[in-house]
Amino acid sequence: MPFLGKDLAELTKSLLRRFIKRELLQDITTLQLTRLDVADKNNWLHPQDIDIGLGAESILKSTKGVELTVLEFRRDCMQGLSNIVRKVQEKSPLKYPTVRQMACLDPSVMYRDPDRCKRQIKCLVQRFLQDKQLTGGVSAGDVILQQFDAFLSLESRSEEFLSFQPMQKRLDIFLRDFLGKTYPELWAFCQKLLILSHGQASVERGFSVNKEVEACNMQQDTFVAQRLVCDYVTLHGGVTKVPLTRQLLNSVSSARSRYRIHLDQERRKKESEAQGRKRKAEEDHLEELKRRKKSILEVSEGLARDADRFAEEAEGKAGSKMAMLISKSNLLLRGFKEKLAELEIIEKEIVAKGAELRT
Repeated sequence: MPFLGKDLAELTKSLLRRFIKRELLQDITTLQLTRLDVADKNNWLHPQDIDIGLGAESILKSTKGVELTVLEFRRDCMQGLSNIVRKVQEKSPLKYPTVRQMACLDPSVMYRDPDRCKRQIKCLVQRFLQDKQLTGGVSAGDVILQQFDAFLSLESRSEEFLSFQPMQKRLDIFLRDFLGKTYPELWAFCQKLLILSHGQASVERGFSVNKEVEACNMQQDTFVAQRLVCDYVTLHGGVTKVPLTRQLLNSVSSARSRYRIHLDQERRKKESEAQGRKRKAEEDHLEELKRRKKSILEVSEGLARDADRFAEEAEGKAGSKMAMLISKSNLLLRGFKEKLAELEIIEKEIVAKGAELRT
């Protein structure tokens, strides 16, 4: 669910862009997406401006239809899109505040917009308190908010959060590594949030029915050959009635040599594919290093800005507040220096890998 709101909002916007006026979609919020009146024809584009897809457009251009018929078709498309979006709006989980607020568990959002995450986690804690689902009551909620604030100030200022890919690593494992020991109350609350959706089987139990695939036990060439043989036997009325022609006998006698040639071709093909995969892996590794370099640069700049901000705030404070701000600033500066050292190592790796690929 931490990514459900963003994905659903993007899906809804992609449908709306096809037939709704652009000015209505500028700066529209996620909640407003579910409330936009798509049945109001004043909000629709002109039929000639509707996006019906490249396939439909090419077919319309290739056919010499009457303009009135084409116009009616475009209007029907707009009406169909309107009906689809209206049904999506009626059923959309985006109407529920909890779904929208769960975006605070998205690591990339934690890095890019920590203030928004703080507001959302506060709303989630309040919701749990209202429903009497938070053991420990208000005091436990305060601890969760304090730990989340500290977590955003320190741990989340890392390129791992900025470049997090949900399709490559499970969110619960990622958060556990950062929260499990240092922020136990916050981690326990996050665990409850992650099991709110019944569709989170992959997160809850490490199992996803969509990832289960059946292995093919027969290659395409074998399958085609088998069907050809069966059809030929059926054509002649059975195995005993197949004519033993000279071509068939010659084919059988040379089958072994053809099989050896086929094996040799397959071996060379596999060797070529292995070399291609090796080079592709090296190129992918180089691209990954470049992405890491970009992420580390962005993170290091963010650490430097935050360290300067805490230092400036400390100048106007005194006592324990000043000490806490200076401590945060120094911690971020140490992180900044570590990122610079890491950046230097990655730059050397990029140069070495690039030279290796050129040879």
